[in-house]
Amino acid sequence: MTLYYILTGIFCAALGFALAHLMLKKAIEKKNAQILKEKVEEAELIKKERILQAKEKYFQLKSEHDKLVNEKNREIANAENRIKQKEASFSQKQEAFQRKQNEVNQQQQIANQQIEVCTKKQAELNKLINQQLEQLETIASLSKEEAKKELIELLKEEAKLDVTVMMKDIVEEAKTTANLEAKKILIKTIQRTAVEHTRENSVSVFNIENEEVKGRIIGREGRNIRTLESLTGVDIIIDDSPDAIILSSFDPVRREVARLSLNKLVTDGRIHPARIEEVISKTKRQVEQEIIETGKRTTVDLGIHGMHHELVRLIGKMKYRSSYGQNLLQHSKEVANLSAIMAAELGLNAKLAKRAGLLHDIGKVPDNEPDTPHAQLGASLAEKYKEKPEVVNAIAAHHDETEILYLITPIVQICDAISGARPGARREVVESYIKRLKDLEELALSYEGVTKTYAIQAGRELRVIVGSDKLNDEQTTQLSLDLSKKIQNEMTYPGQIKITVVRETRAVNYAK
Repeated sequence: MTLYYILTGIFCAALGFALAHLMLKKAIEKKNAQILKEKVEEAELIKKERILQAKEKYFQLKSEHDKLVNEKNREIANAENRIKQKEASFSQKQEAFQRKQNEVNQQQQIANQQIEVCTKKQAELNKLINQQLEQLETIASLSKEEAKKELIELLKEEAKLDVTVMMKDIVEEAKTTANLEAKKILIKTIQRTAVEHTRENSVSVFNIENEEVKGRIIGREGRNIRTLESLTGVDIIIDDSPDAIILSSFDPVRREVARLSLNKLVTDGRIHPARIEEVISKTKRQVEQEIIETGKRTTVDLGIHGMHHELVRLIGKMKYRSSYGQNLLQHSKEVANLSAIMAAELGLNAKLAKRAGLLHDIGKVPDNEPDTPHAQLGASLAEKYKEKPEVVNAIAAHHDETEILYLITPIVQICDAISGARPGARREVVESYIKRLKDLEELALSYEGVTKTYAIQAGRELRVIVGSDKLNDEQTTQLSLDLSKKIQNEMTYPGQIKITVVRETRAVNYAK
């Protein structure tokens, strides 16, 4: 009985589970059908929206296309209208041109008729003239050409006579007055201008307070004085002269750098190679600035304006140059003043003459002094820096090396001669001595690897500095030998010259 109930319960449970599963399956199928229906409807809505959007885009693009087509049609219509207007205008101009052409043709016909009439009248006139000439030739027993020649010869003789009389009067008047006037102008000009001419050319004296300073300048084993001589190119002579040191060099700029550097070192008290190198570097810049200031001051004092700054610097450098023992800046200033006075006396441009006088020897002071004559070099510098043609010609022709083209050129020539001819103004021996020292330095500079050259000991020693990265020790020795041979073969000099070639290696670093 119990088993029956158990089986019955199991059956009922199975039946209930089957019924529940069947009902759940139907519910799920129903729900799935509902979801599918909703998705289909949603898809239909999306499809309709996409179709509407496509239609709207189509209509929008169609509208834009129609608008663009209409604009193109309007442009085409406007272009056609313009073409029609131009065609109409061209037709009108063509008609007007045709009318003008017809008028010109009519006027040409009238002009041709008038030319024919004039030609006939000219022929009749020529016929009458020939008849008259024939009658005159018959009466005078002379042909036309013979009468013409006689008349020309008669006029020539009269003109020659008149010219001869006039030339004689002019020459007599010139002889009477020209020499007197020229002498007056020269005397007035010379009397109104005078300057100091000469300066020391090779030696400067540096005064010291006591003899101990000499030992400090020499330094341990002479290292200080060797550094000074090497960096400045000046021969420093320390002898028994009391409270004085002699600085010897043919280049006044080098002597000035050495003098100022020694003054700073002695005043400061620190004298050693590193300090010497620093002071000399600063002093060179100071001297360069002084050169520029001297040039500016000179142009301002002379009332010369608008000059290129490089020419001003070269003018300042004249202070440290000499010509035959005559200070070049003082000489140029004197020539400038003389030229201005003489030009004013002759009624010419005094300012232009003064400018030319100041610049006439500018070719003697460039940093690199080639073998070009100083007059030509100075003229090329003046032309390069936009000076007037009158000034350029005065510089180029002041030694008659080129043709004289302007009136101020002979004035500058005369004033240059006046300034150089003053008693005691020039010393030929010193000039040749300085030229020999310059030639000595330039000869050594022509060799490859040479960076600096200094002629010291009054030209008895040539010190040559070479780059350590360009020449080795063997090449340095060979350079010294080659230089000695070339100097022997190409130069004339008294005594002997010592050639010292210095090859130095420096290593520099900074502790930070």
